[in-house]
Amino acid sequence: MSRNHLTIVPYTNIMPQLFLLDPPPAPEWLPFSTCRPRSETRAGAWLIRERWEAIAGDGTTAIFAHEHLHAFVEDGVPPVQAPHEVTGPALIGLTSFAPTGVAPELGDQPATLINEDETIGWWVPAGHTWRHEETPTGEAIEVAGIPLNGAFDLVTALEYFLVADVMDFTSEGGDALPDGCVVIGDPSDVVILGASVEPGVTFDVREGAVVIEQHSYVKGGTRFEGPVYIGPGTEILGGSIRWSSFGPRCKVRGEISNSTFLGYANKAHDGFLGHSVVGRWVNLGADTVTSNLKNTYGNVRLDAAGTRIETERQMLGSLFGDHAKTAIGTLMPTGAIVSVGANVFDGTRAPKYVPPFAWGDDGKVMHKEGFLETASRVMPRRKVDVTDAVRAALEAIYDRALNT
Repeated sequence: MSRNHLTIVPYTNIMPQLFLLDPPPAPEWLPFSTCRPRSETRAGAWLIRERWEAIAGDGTTAIFAHEHLHAFVEDGVPPVQAPHEVTGPALIGLTSFAPTGVAPELGDQPATLINEDETIGWWVPAGHTWRHEETPTGEAIEVAGIPLNGAFDLVTALEYFLVADVMDFTSEGGDALPDGCVVIGDPSDVVILGASVEPGVTFDVREGAVVIEQHSYVKGGTRFEGPVYIGPGTEILGGSIRWSSFGPRCKVRGEISNSTFLGYANKAHDGFLGHSVVGRWVNLGADTVTSNLKNTYGNVRLDAAGTRIETERQMLGSLFGDHAKTAIGTLMPTGAIVSVGANVFDGTRAPKYVPPFAWGDDGKVMHKEGFLETASRVMPRRKVDVTDAVRAALEAIYDRALNT
């Protein structure tokens, strides 16, 4: 995935280093706080990291995160480490904030980056030093974007960013639309970039563009209602897709609305998914259905391992952690959390909170070796090798999840 479609404004001849600072793990960020840095979650078409990288330009990137994520490894992800002293030029960004990607004007003096009076990062010019344990001072500079108060706000970010994200691609033009496809709206808002699209696909782009990246495939009979972003290598196998973004190498079918897939996930059968976040290596069984609206039409509350969280969202489906799986015909309640590595089966209706590595709904836990063996079968199917480093990362996630 390229960052060329975010606005990059250079402000110095020396590109700064970028350090992305994860706040401490919190219930609001379940199920992802146990299995990946916040920077590696998707806010609109782009990862939070990619949005900060658009501000920093082409400098190097590192991630400051909690100890259990120091072994985290994923293709294209910078090193994850403990916070340490930083010498400028450097930009430090909080991953609880998603910037638009437009760089602010920065000078030769230290500055605190803010958004609506809240600190969201720091600018450290050459000759200056940032220390994590200290509270930096300096001029306050406003940065455009939105705060992320929890994993549920990745749905909010999708609603906030996606129209502009996909519109950025329309200047490229893209490939010719195959005969037999239908466009409702401006045909220039359908952007196909080296993807295979069968005849019989409908593109409704009256509310936003549809972008299909290279090596992706769209089966005839699919209906898109923009804005929609399809990442590289993703297969759309039919159904109705609206206001959603998909990372690389997903397989998708059915009715999907206002949802984001981090990548390498399967929803290859029918079933409704709405206002949800799907982590990497998730597999949703056929006819898995999410509820995204309470019968009372009130705001959705989460049960995050016993902590009650007010999302202030009326529409919210399910949050699926990495490597989670559901059985055929699973019904997900409004505002459900399915933790990392959990397997949901033995009951038609899932609970509001599914613990890490749950095996069914009777309190059993998947053994570590069983989890690693399953991952070693699943990941190579998407041409990702389970190397010693990947295995160590998975072990660290398992150990952390079951010892907190």
